[in-house]
Amino acid sequence: MLSGIFNYDNPVWRFIGKFCDIMILNVLWIICSIPIVTIGASTTAVYYVTLKLVRDEEGPTIRSFFKSFKENFRQATVIWLIMLLLGCLLGFDLYFFIAIQKTPSALRTVMMAMFGGFSFVYLFVMMFVFPVQARFYNPVKRTLFNAFFISLRHSAHTLGMMVMDVLLVFAAIFILPMLQALLMLFGFPLLAFLNSYVIVGIFDKYMPKQEADKEEHPLDLLEAAEKPGR
Repeated sequence: MLSGIFNYDNPVWRFIGKFCDIMILNVLWIICSIPIVTIGASTTAVYYVTLKLVRDEEGPTIRSFFKSFKENFRQATVIWLIMLLLGCLLGFDLYFFIAIQKTPSALRTVMMAMFGGFSFVYLFVMMFVFPVQARFYNPVKRTLFNAFFISLRHSAHTLGMMVMDVLLVFAAIFILPMLQALLMLFGFPLLAFLNSYVIVGIFDKYMPKQEADKEEHPLDLLEAAEKPGR
């Protein structure tokens, strides 16, 4: 009985081990995100590890994180800067029509609806762009398109992840203060880990069975869309 309890293949120990990995990821993500410009690479590295954790493909967490950080640094940084610029533009436009241009008019209503819709699509893409970068090999333009396509094609899953993340953070701040300690301990990687359970199931639909065991390969969603049974 004792041998079973202290067996590291025991589900309880595996569960504890994963959360220890998440704590390590939180420290690495914070440190590697401090320069701001590197947030894309560090977020991609987090998803690289959490997607493996969900698949029970655990490896050396620190080594895996920096492996992904190094390999994806250039492209993930470009993607992050593009998304940051778009986010700033959308945020400014919404702020202008909400806080500055307050006079009711048909134009104001149309512009707010338009930029609100763009912002929603932007958030959808943000939910997938770094997991796609972590799992698949494609140029920047194709990665952005794939994230856009997946997020809309699986909009119910995307919306579900967004709601789950927001509710968890909201509950930690305003309802259950005890959760604040957990979020401080596990941080963003905890959200990435929970999201990865959904993302893995979606990614599997686009991966040929003979390539399912590979860490990354090109992803052509135009082809995948024609063959949903892949």
